[in-house]
Amino acid sequence: MAKKNLIQFQAGMSLPAFLQSYGSEAQCRQAVFEQRWPQGFFCPACGHRRYCQLHSRDLLQCNRCKHQTSLTRGTLFADTKLPLCTWFLAIYLLSQHKNGISALALRRQLGVSYNTAWLIKHKLMQAMVEREASHQLSGDVQLDDAFWGGERHGGGAGRGSPGKTPFVAAVQCSAQGHPVAMRLDVVAGFRKAELARWASRYVAPGIRIVSDGLSCFPGVALAGCHHTAIFNRGRRVPTEPALLWVNTLLGNIKNALHGTYHALRPKYLQRYLSEFCYRFNRRFDLAALVPRLICAALHTPPLPYRIATLDV
Repeated sequence: MAKKNLIQFQAGMSLPAFLQSYGSEAQCRQAVFEQRWPQGFFCPACGHRRYCQLHSRDLLQCNRCKHQTSLTRGTLFADTKLPLCTWFLAIYLLSQHKNGISALALRRQLGVSYNTAWLIKHKLMQAMVEREASHQLSGDVQLDDAFWGGERHGGGAGRGSPGKTPFVAAVQCSAQGHPVAMRLDVVAGFRKAELARWASRYVAPGIRIVSDGLSCFPGVALAGCHHTAIFNRGRRVPTEPALLWVNTLLGNIKNALHGTYHALRPKYLQRYLSEFCYRFNRRFDLAALVPRLICAALHTPPLPYRIATLDV
């Protein structure tokens, strides 16, 4: 029998293990308290450490200055009318499903309305977007271009046809050639200036980038990267060894998106791409995905519906 991939076959967090840690509202509230104040409570206004809890209003009040705060104020959970255990179950479902979970499936699992499930999912995906925004690739990187969407009725065909959203895919590989981390970022278009802007923000200076011969990719050199282009005569070969992982992961992601979501609006594409990156880049410890996403949500500002529905 072939040796099993230890990353692929790791146990992760089972549903019984999740319920044992986060199965009650009291457990979820305690987890939030410990994440927000790991060294013990301190007043955000004066720094005093002693407080009392106003159960009638679900607030924590400083004993010195009487400033009042709540467990969720200033976080993604702010002003929620849902129990925290519903949020935590959504975090579990989003983090443990390799191919993602649709808002419709989330609605059935959580027992909430579709609109509520949609907003929960997009709020949590926004937490992933903001976490991934600070992540830079380093070392050896494979880079490729991609589009989401297809030909619209009455529109033209090809790369520039209406309805297609361009994005770049980049995979950081180890010295042994194994994928370590990836980025998927929506871009304004495939031009040298746009790729230079992308590289200056999302990759470390001086790294080595290999791509195909698309004319925009030399733009990464403007950001201080060492660029190598691979030219193929005629049609590109997706199994080119130097671009194997970026092409493989692009195929996996597109299949997962098509298989999981009935419809995906281009204005929200970055959230869906960041969701996949978030899970992939933390796949080495699947059991830690739940507490890490809880932490990310607690460090993400509130996202009301009117803001969640704007372009990402």
